[in-house]
Amino acid sequence: MEKETTIFGIRTVIEAIKSGENIDKIFVQKGLRGELFSELEQLLKKERINSSYVPIEKLNRLSKKNHQGVIAQISPIEFHDIDNLVLKVIESGKVPLFLLLDQLSDVRNFGAIVRTAECTGVSGIIIQKKGGAPINGDAIKTSAGALFKMPICKVDHIKDAVFYMQASGIKVIAATEKTDDTIYDVSFNEPCAIVMGSEGKGINPSVLKVVDQKAKLPLLGEIESLNVSVACGAFLYEAVRQRL
Repeated sequence: MEKETTIFGIRTVIEAIKSGENIDKIFVQKGLRGELFSELEQLLKKERINSSYVPIEKLNRLSKKNHQGVIAQISPIEFHDIDNLVLKVIESGKVPLFLLLDQLSDVRNFGAIVRTAECTGVSGIIIQKKGGAPINGDAIKTSAGALFKMPICKVDHIKDAVFYMQASGIKVIAATEKTDDTIYDVSFNEPCAIVMGSEGKGINPSVLKVVDQKAKLPLLGEIESLNVSVACGAFLYEAVRQRL
């Protein structure tokens, strides 16, 4: 059952943060001032919460109520701790297969990827705290409910997840056209994590520098790239094919 909630008001949002609510994103009116707002701003920085400063018109579209210039979206799912999740998967005896999504911003692409990930036995998905697609009703609908079944972790930066995977004996493979190797040159039989980039920019260059291997999909037509959810499905099913 979906539990997505929108809350509003500076004091209400401050208390929600302090109580440990799973806040997915906060929208703040540009130009806000005052002591209470300063307290909120300090909390946002301290907790590294995904936030955007927007015109009041945006806030008015999100809520018709007296929002006081601040609206927060509470995630309908519980996030997992990456340390505990990786350890649990390794101890289960299954060969780990993780997905790292580097600032994927489209909600429907995100939902479609989660659905495919669930169908292909992915161990968990790691996303960045800031800059990614919101986990909301549209994401849940597109995932066909898979978001309630798939462990999701948040990290400050995808590089943090790359380093953690490598330290845990998990090979990290970047899906990028910036290589001569195709997915058919890669072994997915060992513990691995696949990095998928954002729709417009792909994988951050700083992330590409630290991965273990890069692989691309062969493109035989004139279009230079695939939709990221389609590309992700191709990578995951090549992993399934090899592991079967």
